[in-house]
Amino acid sequence: MRTRQVILTLICGAVYSAWGRPQTDVLIMKNGDRLTCEIKHLERGVLYAKLDYADGTVSIDWLKVARIESRQLFLVHTEDGSLYEGTLQTADAPGKAPVRIEVLPPREQPPKLVEQSRVVALNQTSQSLWYRLSGNFDSGLLYTKGNNATQYNLAGELRLRQERWNAKTGFNSSLSKSTGAETSTRTESYVQVQRLIGNRRWFYSGEGDFLKSTQQGINLQTTLGAGIGRYLTDSNRTRLSMMAGLAYQKTQYEPSSGTPSPPNALAGLIVGNLQVFQFKKTSLDAGASILPVLSESGRLRASVNTAYSIQVVANLWFKISFYGNWDNRPPASFSGSDYGMSSSLSWTFH
Repeated sequence: MRTRQVILTLICGAVYSAWGRPQTDVLIMKNGDRLTCEIKHLERGVLYAKLDYADGTVSIDWLKVARIESRQLFLVHTEDGSLYEGTLQTADAPGKAPVRIEVLPPREQPPKLVEQSRVVALNQTSQSLWYRLSGNFDSGLLYTKGNNATQYNLAGELRLRQERWNAKTGFNSSLSKSTGAETSTRTESYVQVQRLIGNRRWFYSGEGDFLKSTQQGINLQTTLGAGIGRYLTDSNRTRLSMMAGLAYQKTQYEPSSGTPSPPNALAGLIVGNLQVFQFKKTSLDAGASILPVLSESGRLRASVNTAYSIQVVANLWFKISFYGNWDNRPPASFSGSDYGMSSSLSWTFH
């Protein structure tokens, strides 16, 4: 049920995000080209824009933009963790001085000046929720005639960003079956909320994760955690964060395990995330969680999710993903690990 709700939310977000707005923004490139467009967003050193005479979204090297003008509200995210909200224009600068972006707040506040090279993200914002959404939808299928083997994977994520907090929800599901072997399925859904604090590199984080894995005999593993974290690096090429806190965890195993569901477990929670980008080519997104179970001395659970993406065209990417779950003290006769690799096509929307 949770996965179905996440899928429905993703579909609604994609439909609304596709509506767009008038194409009245102006970009002037360093080679003199002038573009009238709809600026969609800036991410990983790439500015995405929509032109009325081009199909789909075009990708532009952010550091090759000489001037930018937009009456649309944007969230401007800088490499030191600061966030500003406002319309955009380029401040006048003499000679070869660095390009500076002027952010004009919607309320009567003084404008903020930010060097272009320090801006790591731009996201449309407005009073409407839908302009704050972005996400992706992935699908892959593999069939082998020799042993009549079929493997499919389906995944999606929806993200919402505000000035001081952001949230995301998503799911991933895989099925593998072949002649003479039991069908193996794995389904995971999750939700995460972050709130920026202090100098904006620090954040509070709360998350929930719901896992079902036939390989490990797990009917439902519920993990609810919270903690405090920090962005160690945040630039147009690399983003690295760490978080530590506590988690509640309960695992309900298959009845065939002969092992009753264990009591509620209290665990430590350590989470790391790394993103590495290259303009218009590739991106790497890796996340890992370690949960030392405090209520059961010596027990340790861990999970890893990694995706390497190669841009095919515009919003379409080819993705190779790896997942893994480990438990050093599983019930007798059940596996303590489940891991796998898959390939898929990923469609992104903003």
